[in-house]
This record gives sequence, structure tokens and C-alpha cells, in this order.
Amino acid sequence: MEPRYPGLVESYVNLGACYDRDGLLTVKDELKGCMKGYKGCYQRAYRCLTAAAQLAEDNRSLLLTQSLEDKLARRAKGILSREMREEGDQAGRSVQRFLSGITWKGPLWNFDTVELLCERVYELSDPWGLAHGILVQLAAGAMASGRDVIVCPSPLCPDRMEHLLIPALSLAFVTTTPANPWPHKPYRRIRIDGMADPELTRRNRARLRFARRVAAALTEEAVDALAQAKGMHDELEQLYNPHVDFPRVYAVADGLICHLEERL
Repeated sequence: MEPRYPGLVESYVNLGACYDRDGLLTVKDELKGCMKGYKGCYQRAYRCLTAAAQLAEDNRSLLLTQSLEDKLARRAKGILSREMREEGDQAGRSVQRFLSGITWKGPLWNFDTVELLCERVYELSDPWGLAHGILVQLAAGAMASGRDVIVCPSPLCPDRMEHLLIPALSLAFVTTTPANPWPHKPYRRIRIDGMADPELTRRNRARLRFARRVAAALTEEAVDALAQAKGMHDELEQLYNPHVDFPRVYAVADGLICHLEERL
């Protein structure tokens, strides 16, 4: 990230001066090996996740017809009329937060955040990734009624919404899959997959399931690559740490904190 106004607003912070360069030269071969290896693991993980996202998008495109979009719009309208009865004076705002992610430990879902913010949870059963349209309309309706919303994108396809939280109403809309079920009894449950064209789903069931299995395998491969990258990164830390002047690092940090506090 480059500063827009160097010296005036932002400043460069050089922590490289805190290295013991002579000490690092004694482990240069090990450092180069780890550095090259962990970057390669990340590249492999990104390729696998990109391929998994493309397969998921293919499944979604296969089932997302105009008829389904109309059904989702009608369902969203019904929910809004029931849940957003009172309107505020000003439009609400939206913020983006990821509730899920792909980590070196595997897929992660922070449903505990939903439980902390929302007592009522609509579970949207959505194995094929079709819920984005209804979530967009629900978010727009909530903001139009003056409520702030938390939009939660998909980690594989960040341009698609995966969950929606409306804390002011203690209301959440959470999409689930067979691999990622909602762990409690929901306030209401809507089968998004059941709204798709049944003949279209039946005719392409084998293709849909095959693509889902391959996407799951690609995700597992990505997790394995991330775990390898994590291990190599830990090795890098072990190599670097003895040759870093941490008191000097902390002194730089303390100086920055004092500077910021003076400007508050």
C-alpha cells in the first residue's frame, strides 16, 4: 500500500533496520528454501480454490433461471412485508464482514457471531449457491427501512452474498449446505434448492453432484497446501526470530503510538 501524501499524512515505517543482517547470512540457504516453498504452496492453494469457485459458479448458472429469480423475489417481498413493518427516517448502511473462510485448519464458519447478534435465524438451505438474489433484496429492503445490515460475502466468490445479519431486528439469514448445517433449530427454514426447476434439477443431478464432489476435493487440496505453507512460515519465524532486535521493534511501535495519541 503506497501512501497518498508521504510525510504529510502517512509515513514509511522501516522495520528492516531491526534485523541482524550478519546473523541472517548464517541461515541464508534455509531462508531461501522456506521462502520459495511456502509461496509455491500458496499459489497451489489459490489455483485449487479458483477452480472450486468456478465449479460452484457453473452449478449456480445451470439452475438459476428467470422463473427461480421471480420466486426468490416474491419470497423476499413476503419476508420484508412481515419483518420490516416499521420504517426509519434515514436509509440504513451496510458493512461487509466474512463469517466463513478457508483456512489451513479447514473451512471455518463463525456461526457463534450470528448467535451473539441475532436471536432469530432464517436458515436458507442452499447446496447450489442460489441464495444471493434473495439476500440482496432482503438487504436492500432492510436498508430502505432504516436498518443497518452486515453483508457476509462468500469466501470463494466474494461478489456473492452468503449471509445477512440485521442486528437491529435481531434477525439473520444464513445459507447452509449439507457440509455446513446450521447447528440449532432455526426460526424458519427455506429450501432454496426446492425452488429451482425440478425437471432441470433432475436432469442435471449427476452433473451437479459430480461438480460438488470435485469442488470439495479441490478445497481439501487447497487446505492441505495452506497447512504446508503454515508449516513453512513457522520455520521462517524460527529462523528469523533469533536475528530480530525486538526491543527496537517495540520502541518503534511505542513511538508511533505516542505520535498518534498526540494527534487525537
